Amino acid sequence: MEKWLKGDERLDYLLAENLRIIQSPSVFSFSLDAVLLSKFVSIPYHKGKIVDLCSGNGVIPLFLSARTKGQITGVEIQPRLFEMAERSIRYNQLEQQIQMILGDVKEIPKQLGIEKYDVVTCNPPYFLAHEASDKNLSEHHAIARHELYLTLEEAIQSASKLLKQGGKAAFVHRPGRLLDIVTAMRANRLEPKRMQLIYPKEGKEANTLLIEGIKDGKPDLKILPPLYVYDANNEYTTEVREILYGKEQ
Repeated sequence: MEKWLKGDERLDYLLAENLRIIQSPSVFSFSLDAVLLSKFVSIPYHKGKIVDLCSGNGVIPLFLSARTKGQITGVEIQPRLFEMAERSIRYNQLEQQIQMILGDVKEIPKQLGIEKYDVVTCNPPYFLAHEASDKNLSEHHAIARHELYLTLEEAIQSASKLLKQGGKAAFVHRPGRLLDIVTAMRANRLEPKRMQLIYPKEGKEANTLLIEGIKDGKPDLKILPPLYVYDANNEYTTEVREILYGKEQ
């Protein structure tokens, strides 16, 4: 095990997928948002070319590998997270399906090719660069959570450039940015088609937004039923348990 882990890293289970992922509390650990996005996005099972932007430690490519036989490319700007993702891919013996690229999301369409991909996913930084929500964060966390290197609009623009006509892009973000997201999607030929709001529990305000668009699609937005994370006893709801752990036998 020592050859796979460095420093304070640990090997966590992705239970529903029967995979493992390398994580570090001081560098990066994925959140429920990444899990939700990987389950929400529409992807072809048998083939297809998929790009995940802002991949972090590779969690979304790993989750997607359980849903498709298509080729998956992850893009991450931080060398430390990129390297962790590469080790997790090798540990799970998924090198034939998942490729990681160390690079800037803004530049990646030129590198990977314009309009060559079927699906793009993105869990971008949520907070504006000037927001003081978590200024005590490590540099790794700050880059992942704040728009220091990548704005929401730039992420959406890159996703659109990568996608073929009719391809799908899915994003996870905060509900407060809904109008910014829709405006940027439409400005970049991505027509919003599916949306779901995630609530901590019934009676609370939504705190997560999932949205999927089709490149050059026709206007027709479907709002999916709400998803509640916790029940009245502060335990995961049945739906979220299935997402995290798989269906109970």
